[in-house]
Amino acid sequence: MDKLKIVGGLPLKGEVKIAGAKNAALPILCACLLTDQPITLRNVPDLQDVRTMLKLLQEIGVEVHFPDVSDRHHVVLNAANIKSSEATYDMVKTMRASILVLGPLLARMHSAKVSLPGGCAIGARPVDQHIKGLKAMGATIQIQSGYIEAKTNSPSGRLTGAPILTDMITVTGTENLLMAATLAAGTTILENAAREPEVGDLAELLVKMGAKITGIHTDRLVIEGVEKLHSAEHAIIADRIEAGTFLCAVAAAGGEILVTHCRPDTLDAVIVKLKDVGLEMEIGPDWIKASMKSRPKAVNFRTSEYPAFPTDMQAQLMAVNAVAVGSSMITETIFENRFMHVQELNRLGADIAIEGNTAIAQGVDRLSGAIVMATDLRASASLVIAGLAAQGETQVERIYHLDRGYDRMEQKLTLLGANIKRVK
Repeated sequence: MDKLKIVGGLPLKGEVKIAGAKNAALPILCACLLTDQPITLRNVPDLQDVRTMLKLLQEIGVEVHFPDVSDRHHVVLNAANIKSSEATYDMVKTMRASILVLGPLLARMHSAKVSLPGGCAIGARPVDQHIKGLKAMGATIQIQSGYIEAKTNSPSGRLTGAPILTDMITVTGTENLLMAATLAAGTTILENAAREPEVGDLAELLVKMGAKITGIHTDRLVIEGVEKLHSAEHAIIADRIEAGTFLCAVAAAGGEILVTHCRPDTLDAVIVKLKDVGLEMEIGPDWIKASMKSRPKAVNFRTSEYPAFPTDMQAQLMAVNAVAVGSSMITETIFENRFMHVQELNRLGADIAIEGNTAIAQGVDRLSGAIVMATDLRASASLVIAGLAAQGETQVERIYHLDRGYDRMEQKLTLLGANIKRVK
């Protein structure tokens, strides 16, 4: 199993290019199931989760073609000959986003059998809102033997448009119901829809495919179903979480970097907190120049749904607070088990205590290298950031979590002057 070895204490300097967003790419890959015509995607991140999703789609019968075999960021998907409406446990168990095949398979094939999903162990992420919405659109759904079995009941086989109000804001739930609604008969109104940029990116692709959607980027999506969708080309939005991670890295380790191919307009809440930390930033339309010349200042923050501070950035900013001047309170409102990185940061010398859904961090002058273990995707990023700021050598184990969501992170950090290497 691979691990990372980091010798910390070096400031970062140079330019880093941000990849396409994992959280946009996964639902967008599933959108190919809605049509029998090819979908061409660019700026696809080369991540383990993306590779897993492509394998799942191939198992269903999707043809996956890379026009240039050396470039995995450009892919053409063709779901003309779907051979199965089942997503098996073996394919789904490692990645919760696999649930995103449920809506499009049901809409186009009129039946679907999808294993209950797995993924990071950061807390309960039930799929009850997906099921509630699909039932409102006329589907019959049963859960048995660990599988969601769904089918349509109308004479035409199509789902039926309906008003849907989810009990909570759910990103994957919004995406699943949005895709299903594009081929439903009639109009679907999704209230309390997630507003994340990745949801908007999916909606923009669906419109290119011929879907009729209004209210994109708002919490009320209106979808007028059509009988058929067609081919389209689309470039995946830049990964705001990767961009935020590199900004946190320079905030903790010091130095000056230029973050390119990013979307600063999707990072407002993160940028505000990093400015409070003391990170100096010059911001352009698709770039951020960031410099850190002093020790960071501790900041309090609270995670919530977009456009508030993202839960996917909580661990990274906590790593900055670990070496900051002063104390801070970090409140996690999205996932109840997303503080597993705290004990690992404390192994590096951090002073962080947990009280319910709040972590209280007392900044220390310096961290000291140690062997630590990644417990989930964003936790692994926080440990890398802490390792960059620590004195001595840090060894981050179980980095397969990191590979699920970051495209060659150690190579990008090496180009920024970090002493980091992957070890088999």
